[in-house]
Amino acid sequence: MQKDTNTRKKHEFSFPVEITLDLIGGKWKLLIMWLLKDKVYRFSELKRLVPQITQKMLTQQLRELESDGLIHRKVYAQVPPKVEYSLTELGKSFLPILRAMHKWGATYTNRNK
Repeated sequence: MQKDTNTRKKHEFSFPVEITLDLIGGKWKLLIMWLLKDKVYRFSELKRLVPQITQKMLTQQLRELESDGLIHRKVYAQVPPKVEYSLTELGKSFLPILRAMHKWGATYTNRNK
């Protein structure tokens, strides 16, 4: 199966899990999706919530998530420009997995307490 995006080249995948890892892999994409699960955010708000991420990396991750159809970027025609990010229906379909990962992480963190 091939994946065609504007930001990355086509790639052949041998296993469906490879596609998933390619779409959400990396340090920041899951965190961005987790933040967008309940709320629409502007770029500056996301940057404030994740101060460790550089502006360049946040921009790149948002572009890839948008290109892959997991988030929606809404631009308002106003001055100064206003851009909001939210999960698409496809992105929302990943929420059960994110919630399971959150639960597993909490259990792992608390296992020795």
